[in-house]
Amino acid sequence: MSYILNIETATKNCSVSIAKEGKTLFCKEMSEQGFSHAEKLHVFIADSLEALKIDFSDLAAIAVSQGPGSYTGLRIGVSAAKGLCYALNIPLIAIDTLEILTRQLTVSEGLIIPMIDARRMEVYDAIFDSQHTKIRETKAEIITEDVFTDFEGTIHLLGDGAMKCAEILNDSRFLYHPEAIYPSAKEMSSLSFDKHKKSDIVDVAYFEPFYLKDFILHK
Repeated sequence: MSYILNIETATKNCSVSIAKEGKTLFCKEMSEQGFSHAEKLHVFIADSLEALKIDFSDLAAIAVSQGPGSYTGLRIGVSAAKGLCYALNIPLIAIDTLEILTRQLTVSEGLIIPMIDARRMEVYDAIFDSQHTKIRETKAEIITEDVFTDFEGTIHLLGDGAMKCAEILNDSRFLYHPEAIYPSAKEMSSLSFDKHKKSDIVDVAYFEPFYLKDFILHK
């Protein structure tokens, strides 16, 4: 089985990994307050290939984080992935950004809620069980004391949107995981491998990121 290039740019983390048989062989990433994905992404891809002594021709597919997340970050990652797939004539795989983030956490019980900051008290989130199976769809959600009251038991919160919720969601059943802030291409390896085996791919020409909310230009 050839290699799969994974690209994750949905948040402040610009992350690239190369995997084989679902195992991450090399990962290069950097998270900065100011987005530098446009400058860093192609350099990280080239460095990753060089580190493994392989070429673009060794890639069997490219996987990209599909969102939700930063409009600009998603555009940069998806544009790069589509361009490479078209040039190399290889398939494009799209992976849910929140599922990528969820895979950073291993728990034996409870629910996992990954949160991506959407400014103010709004987050992009979804709900997964302890086996990383999504049980509630992705939403743009304003955090209040009343959210998640329909769910019982321990709730694990992670992502850059979670920490701002600590004052509001302060019940003992909420457990915060500050070690898991941004999704990483490392966690894409097994997901992209499974999709590649099933030929679960998207159309290179027509695929668009999952923005969840329309882009609004502010003066």
